[in-house]
Amino acid sequence: MAYYVGIDLGATNVRSVVADDEGEILGQARDSTPRGPTGIAVTEAVLNVVRRACDEAGIEPNEATAAGIGAIGPLDLAEGAIENPANLPDTIDRIPLTGPVSVLLDTDDVYLHNDTNAGVIGERFHSDRNPDDMVYLTISSGVGAGVCVDGHVISGWDGNAGEVGHMTLDPNGFMTCGCGHDGHWEGYCSGNNIPKYARELHAEDPVETALPVEDPDFSAVDVFEHAGEDEFADHVIHQLGHWNAMGVANIVHAYAPLIIYVGGAVALNNPDLVLNPIREKMGEMVMSNIPEIQLTTLGDEVVVEGALASAMTAGTGDRSRL
Repeated sequence: MAYYVGIDLGATNVRSVVADDEGEILGQARDSTPRGPTGIAVTEAVLNVVRRACDEAGIEPNEATAAGIGAIGPLDLAEGAIENPANLPDTIDRIPLTGPVSVLLDTDDVYLHNDTNAGVIGERFHSDRNPDDMVYLTISSGVGAGVCVDGHVISGWDGNAGEVGHMTLDPNGFMTCGCGHDGHWEGYCSGNNIPKYARELHAEDPVETALPVEDPDFSAVDVFEHAGEDEFADHVIHQLGHWNAMGVANIVHAYAPLIIYVGGAVALNNPDLVLNPIREKMGEMVMSNIPEIQLTTLGDEVVVEGALASAMTAGTGDRSRL
């Protein structure tokens, strides 16, 4: 019997699962992602949830055949680490991953991906068609994509391909992205930036609205909860649909996917309000074949499921590797 480990390291939580060679999950563990004092504390948290998942599965860590890791970025693939993670405190400058996990499990087969690449691996593995050309797009606290072209998951030399949220959609740069640059997709449509965008739109045209735009706790949830009941909320959602469709059209022209799976908290919690505007605008924005666009089949398990699928298929999601 072979055993495989999947690891999901996010800015909020770290999770591990252990499965057998049929993909049945035998053990799992979750913990909060440490906020410091250094990256080593985060590494230790990863190792701890792996140990606990193995314990629940009834195996020793060194019985695992391989592991996959889906992680926040940016990555340094050569070093098997995260470098200066954007969504953790500045004191955390480097988080070693593949080396420590390899030592714990006593295997060299440890596959590190950014979280969206883990997502596309998971979707590919679990799809009925196991397609060679597909994209997993996340619209959550950030915007990013995992891309598979001709059966190859595109990682880039440093592991940071797929940062589509930092494509410039607005040359006028109305919004500044969290990365500090103007006009990026993420600056408009990520969960963190939707309330900022709504405030800017309201400041430009201060119409009457039920949205609590002056409240410090105003969030993307408020915008979507008022859909269909508040004219300004509908205007914001319409604008978000425009930017999302433009970003997806760029993905289609760049990679020609057969299907795009969309996940992340913003999309999962508001599937019709997020996906329908994208689908409606594809005909007027895309000059090539329009892909199927649907909600992720794996929900918020997509990253850990992708990490597990990576471990089982040598980093590809291709079921023929089983």
